[in-house]
Amino acid sequence: MNERSALSMLGGLVGGAGDDAAVVDGHVLTTDMLHESTDFPAGTTRYTAGWRAVGASLSDVAAMGAAATAAVAVYGAPEFDRDALDAFVRGAMDVCRGVGAEYVGGDLDSHPEFTVATTVLGTTADPVFRSGASSGEAVCVTGTLGRSGAAVRLFEAGDIVRANELFRFEPRVAAGRALAAHATAMMDSSDGLARSLHQLAEASDCGFAVDSDAVPVADVVADVAADDADARELGYFFGEDFELVFTVPQSALAEVGRASPTPVTVVGEVTDDGVELDGDPLPDRGYTHGT
Repeated sequence: MNERSALSMLGGLVGGAGDDAAVVDGHVLTTDMLHESTDFPAGTTRYTAGWRAVGASLSDVAAMGAAATAAVAVYGAPEFDRDALDAFVRGAMDVCRGVGAEYVGGDLDSHPEFTVATTVLGTTADPVFRSGASSGEAVCVTGTLGRSGAAVRLFEAGDIVRANELFRFEPRVAAGRALAAHATAMMDSSDGLARSLHQLAEASDCGFAVDSDAVPVADVVADVAADDADARELGYFFGEDFELVFTVPQSALAEVGRASPTPVTVVGEVTDDGVELDGDPLPDRGYTHGT
């Protein structure tokens, strides 16, 4: 099975599965695993790896509209290098500090490949799920898309400093908290805009009509893309940007714009069925672990 098939199977076994984080007695809980071969291109510093690994789980908390409380990480590597371990923990602590959370420790394990498993705890009295979108609402995204895809291209080109800077994204915890009062459905864009829209459509039993001219693609994408088609690939399908994709009533758009500390862009509208870009079907394609 590929990752989506496995997740679908597990969703039938675990009643609370299906959103970015589990909700337990006013808390949200999420966990992620990242590997050197698939998630950390050559040149990724251990500081960036610590930031990005913990940041990915903080992003899940943000997608639930929750406040982030604490994070832990399991660090597995062939050997424990003092400088690498110190840099990893400093990255994890700094990304937590930026969203008002605390990095509180974790575990160490010997492993043939550098591998990180992270868990983040958050709190909310009113979580936002993926299942509340209704036809006629606006579909929006925070920030810009394509940043991580551009970073991978820069790693490949040897521009290591700039690539690491792009890889250290800001988890949208503050934006998620601000949007929680208005968003009807929300998730993060770790799998890419296109796949996120399909996942929201499935969870909410709806569709989306998206305008390509409205999709906010990061300026850096133009620096690395071969052409417009390549830029769309990085912006719509590559994923790993960790922005928020959400729906909101049209009547709340002005308030959402004022409340969010991160720029919000309306990219389309919720429809009854189908996920379309400029009137044509948008492929259900994006970032996937495994084959």
